[in-house]
Amino acid sequence: MAKSSSVFVCTSCGAQTRQFFGKCSSCGSWNSLVEQLQSAAPAADTRRRRPVPNPAEGGEGQPKRSEPIQSVGERPLQRLATGYGEFDRVLGGGLVPGSLVLLGGDPGIGKSTLLLQSCRSMAGRTSVLYVSAEESAQQVKLRWRRLAEVPGADGAGAEGQNLGADFQLLAETDLELVLQELEALRPAVAIIDSIQALHDAELGSAPGSVAQVRECAAALARIAKRQNTALLLVGHVTKEGMLAGPKVLEHLVDAVLTFEGDRFASHRLLRAAKNRFGATHELGVFEMRDRGLAEVTNPSELFLGGDEPSAGTATIVACEGTRPLVVELQSLVSTTSYASPRRTATGIGTNRLHQILAVLEKHLGLPLSRFDCYLAVAGGLEVEEPAADLGVAAAVVASYRDLTMPPGTVLVGELGLGGQLRPVGQLELRLGEAARLGFTRAVVPKGTGLAKVAAGLGLQLLEASTVAAALVAALGVNPADDRM
Repeated sequence: MAKSSSVFVCTSCGAQTRQFFGKCSSCGSWNSLVEQLQSAAPAADTRRRRPVPNPAEGGEGQPKRSEPIQSVGERPLQRLATGYGEFDRVLGGGLVPGSLVLLGGDPGIGKSTLLLQSCRSMAGRTSVLYVSAEESAQQVKLRWRRLAEVPGADGAGAEGQNLGADFQLLAETDLELVLQELEALRPAVAIIDSIQALHDAELGSAPGSVAQVRECAAALARIAKRQNTALLLVGHVTKEGMLAGPKVLEHLVDAVLTFEGDRFASHRLLRAAKNRFGATHELGVFEMRDRGLAEVTNPSELFLGGDEPSAGTATIVACEGTRPLVVELQSLVSTTSYASPRRTATGIGTNRLHQILAVLEKHLGLPLSRFDCYLAVAGGLEVEEPAADLGVAAAVVASYRDLTMPPGTVLVGELGLGGQLRPVGQLELRLGEAARLGFTRAVVPKGTGLAKVAAGLGLQLLEASTVAAALVAALGVNPADDRM
């Protein structure tokens, strides 16, 4: 009988070691090593390889399996609509047959709700298999009825019978039984909820371990590619917010989607971190309601404040992929009570805020080092692009001088360390979104060449080369004037 030994496997990178350490020596992550039983190594492969004939010696060469790339036939890409325009946008236009999509997010964020509602829409047009490895069939049925928008969704009416025929439900954790069901049904779309709950009986490790997740995902990928089935995998996340399991799981799939949101807010954000069939960093916006998730077709309304202007606010146009979002920034500058002033930012990187404050103090002469500064993005959105720098600077200066931004003004521009404004991408798209929402003034870096475009949109384009000139154009006064 083969002896088994114990090894420690890193859940982040999959590296193995015989001894436990607090830190992985390969990727440097802390507390990521888990113990795993490993049987003795199998005997060496004794299969004999056939010698390859040498054509120079009169032998015939092996038949070629490769072919010139010009002769490779192209197949039309027929995507499957999920029933949600926001979901299709993040996927790049819909599900690709034979692709693998990994959907991750915090517990209770709405991953299963989103997929179950998508199943309802797709089941009327194609065959769908939903594998629930965490809930019983009765639990999924209760949620199915709660999310139903019309009577008869439980199979009592004619529409419910059609949905029940195209939508198959399997509550199972055994990988072999799941593979047999996929072979028998050959559905167009299959959902595994979740990949960490599946278990391969041939492996001795527990469900959710590195070996289990790796082997289960590889087996599902093989059958999905062979049957041309679009496969969606639900993935757990760690306490740091990263996808649980080995990194090979993210390399194996074709798309990695993350479902984000504040548990105290109603909106949810769907992002694409990887997509082989579409653009990355796309954004889909949903709202959690009593009937489940609903699409938000105009997400800019979520991230704008009230109609009454207030001191210390500025409006920017951020871009998430190909989607422009009009966002309100709020700033509060107050006298500090400590030797070291506080710097707190929500939705903006703290280091970025420190850099902007240093530029304002250096080039405008504002003594911000003696004041606390708090910055927040309305609606809880995370804005990472540098195009928000000018809006952050305007909000901070407006709060420091107790000024109110003129209504209908948006600011777009990157702030350099020398106080200059740098151009940003997709400016025409940003201006179009601002004009659609009724804004009339736009402060942008100089040299954009979009004066005629802005005039056609009904926007007054205010161009500036430095942050000081931009703030004068936006606020109507010189913020560096001590007489204010």
